Amino acid sequence: MRQLSAPQLRDWLADAGRTKPLLLDVREPWEFETCRIAGSLSMPMRGIPARYHELKRDEEIVMVCHHGARSFQAGMFLEQMGFTRIINLQGGVAAWARDVDPAMPTY
Repeated sequence: MRQLSAPQLRDWLADAGRTKPLLLDVREPWEFETCRIAGSLSMPMRGIPARYHELKRDEEIVMVCHHGARSFQAGMFLEQMGFTRIINLQGGVAAWARDVDPAMPTY
């Protein structure tokens, strides 16, 4: 699975000439309410086996969690289900807050 740093994701999202990825946030609802990257879709990790059919298998999907471990596991599951363009956000929203948006609330 490809890995992407928070600054790399920031640059991608800011590039008007590039198709935006789906930002799939696999954290719990309370975590998502506390802080999130704008435009993220909340799909808690435990619900992915029941909901992955809602996603496009050929779409670029950036997996997001708090520090990058849960999103990596969820991304591995999606790859096993035939998804071909899964990317994990290294360091998760914690890295985003540290490296891209210092005003983002943290926990």
